[in-house]
Amino acid sequence: MALTMLNELLIEDPSPPVLLYQVSKTAKLDTLNYQSCFMQSVFAHFPEILFIHRTYNPRGKVLYTFLVDGPRVQLEGHLARAVYFAIPAKEDTEGLARMFQVFKKFNPAWERVCTILVDPYFLPLPTLAMEFPAAEVLPSAFHICKFLQGKFYQLSLEQPVERVLLTSLQSTMCSATAGNLRKLYTLLSNCIPPDQLPKLHSYWLLNDRIWLAHRWRSRAESSRYFQGLEVTTRVLSQFFGTTPSVEQGMTSLLRYMQQNSGDKASFSLGLSPQSGCAPSDISPQSPKVEQLVEACIQHSLNTICTGPAAQLCLGELAVVQKSVHLIGSGSEKVNIQILEDTHRVQPQPPASCSCYFNQAFHLPCRHILAMLSARRQVLQPDMLPPQWTEGCAASLDNILGSKWSETLDKHLAVTLLTQEVGQLLQHCSQEEFERRYSTLRELADNWIGPYEQVQL
Repeated sequence: MALTMLNELLIEDPSPPVLLYQVSKTAKLDTLNYQSCFMQSVFAHFPEILFIHRTYNPRGKVLYTFLVDGPRVQLEGHLARAVYFAIPAKEDTEGLARMFQVFKKFNPAWERVCTILVDPYFLPLPTLAMEFPAAEVLPSAFHICKFLQGKFYQLSLEQPVERVLLTSLQSTMCSATAGNLRKLYTLLSNCIPPDQLPKLHSYWLLNDRIWLAHRWRSRAESSRYFQGLEVTTRVLSQFFGTTPSVEQGMTSLLRYMQQNSGDKASFSLGLSPQSGCAPSDISPQSPKVEQLVEACIQHSLNTICTGPAAQLCLGELAVVQKSVHLIGSGSEKVNIQILEDTHRVQPQPPASCSCYFNQAFHLPCRHILAMLSARRQVLQPDMLPPQWTEGCAASLDNILGSKWSETLDKHLAVTLLTQEVGQLLQHCSQEEFERRYSTLRELADNWIGPYEQVQL
């Protein structure tokens, strides 16, 4: 099966790439090394800084993606900076040494590599140092940022604290000066529980050598850089990281690179890649599969929900269809970001999300629908409250059919704020409770007047 799919891929490619692979006795793909002619040319032109990203699939196999980096690289289009794909037989010294040796054999410019950027937990550092003796190996700013984001979510911090940390992290990554990094380090020391702080490895923020490799970018360039890598790693995860079949995952990924209109020009034989699409236009699924998934979601919404509820949710789905949604999976919750504030999705029925829409209406929002779309699933009846299912909410039609009022908007905002304040007061210490209650008491008395005591 592996041979058939890979051979078909070679036939479809107008310019045969470098494709080396080994198949096990059970006809499963054991190792793979892939590089198109364009990828080879890109690396020959920009070999100074190499960025290595690892993507694991459910079978435990790992895809190593090599990308070019640095000030001279001005390529646009997702995956346009990818210059090599490799799947080692094992992630041991022998398997990785063989992988790097094959890469060097087909890329004489490897001797000009000065810096290699990897994730902080890249274990085969000795092998990398042995195969690239003249290169300096550093943790990448992107991987450190993703690591800290994941830790913030895992710690289950109070939402205001989490929001401050995420905003500060984003701002610091886009302007990684020594002063900003020191401020973020201090903020982590003040906001993270002392017993959890060592797990964040915040000392990385004070290692100036790491950030010198990133600091040359302007704020706008940094924002585009992180966004581009977010989408690139999402594409890799969508094809390879979620597919048990290594052969199917790689075939889909390489076919996507050949056929996608945004990247097709970038992977031609020419040396001047064209920018085919904006970040928000990309989707790792083929158009036919994506349209089918969205049509199934629309059908499930129309079938399960009342008319007004379906109309609200379809409006949210329309936003999803026009946006890039970045998805990171945790042990119990799924983190969804549609190029806006990050929200937490609880996929277990009844599905819930921390966003305003879901909290106000208890309906599937754009984040829940993005999760369904990514997993190629449809809405199920037990994913929303009974009052919103077809035949159970006729009395709500008049309410939702009426025009939105400013009073209702204020009421919902106050309700959500009250719930959040209540949660904060319930989960703080007695000393903190008294301080916060005193503040609220003073605010309430000032708003109403000095002669009327307000019941909190």
